Amino acid sequence: MTDTPLPKLGIRLDGAMTPRACVARAVSAEAAGLDRVWFAENAFARGILPAAAACAVATDRIGIVAGVFNPFARHPTMMAMEIGALDELAGGRAAISIGSGIGSAVEKIGGAADRPLVALRETHAILAGMLRGENVTVEGERMTATGVRLGYRARPGIEIFVAGRGDLTLKFSGAAADGLIISNMCSRGYSRRAHAIAADARAEAGRDGPPVLVQYMPAAVRTDRDEALALAKRAVGALLPNFWGLASRVPSAKLALSEGTGLEDAAFEAVVARLKAGEDPAEAVDTRLALAFAIGGTPEEALEQAAAYRAAGVAELALTFDDSAPETDAALLGQALAARGRAWT
Repeated sequence: MTDTPLPKLGIRLDGAMTPRACVARAVSAEAAGLDRVWFAENAFARGILPAAAACAVATDRIGIVAGVFNPFARHPTMMAMEIGALDELAGGRAAISIGSGIGSAVEKIGGAADRPLVALRETHAILAGMLRGENVTVEGERMTATGVRLGYRARPGIEIFVAGRGDLTLKFSGAAADGLIISNMCSRGYSRRAHAIAADARAEAGRDGPPVLVQYMPAAVRTDRDEALALAKRAVGALLPNFWGLASRVPSAKLALSEGTGLEDAAFEAVVARLKAGEDPAEAVDTRLALAFAIGGTPEEALEQAAAYRAAGVAELALTFDDSAPETDAALLGQALAARGRAWT
């Protein structure tokens, strides 16, 4: 397996964690040789910018990706102001991710959840233009900026990632963004499909090179395989009921969950029923289902599983480690990477 190409490996942090906890995980990820810290700002949880800034100060090498920001909670002009400053603080290590927001949360703050791609396109236009130092005017259907220019010079090339799963968003990411983020509970078959759609759109737009596909994923890495698998099962079990509920309403969510897994609806429904009845996810979720949506096993097995995602077109995995010992997960993964020569490709 030494020569098997790997995706880059980073960690995912979110507003459920305190800023100090985020710093501890970022420091351990950097020590392990992981690539980036990916922040995911969830509606009405802790805002991630204090934690991102603290992580930037506490580390020296690891990348800091702030997001996923939506334009209804944070106007794209403010996004540009903040990410440019964060990048200065990080010494040129920052990037930003944007999305259209969760519809129900957008509506709670008076936003219009319909036509999300329109809002995303207009947000990208304002944000990218300001980061390039341009005088930006966008009179859009959802977002407006009239004659705005960033009041300082941001570093050229700050990356803008787009998060989403619908086909139109996948195409937009390939045509315009620096990369695409897909969420937890997306199958490897869906990852392959998303990469292909983004790649076609990128080629049609005349852009060189492959798309950069980043995937969020729970992970448990232990020297004891059974312990790791039990943690992976519990992580998937915690996510599955909400994602299965979403899949019942949103076709793209259903496709993301089931594409290429060979799992029938009845299989998902049976597991969800057991979980809702209070059964331990380590018993309700079998190994096949767990490893369809999580990394779980010994360090060497974790790298083998990650390599399968690289083969499906995933450039980077943003891993959410179990709360019980996230520093252990990172350290074990880092040791395995060092043993095989950290073969990023």
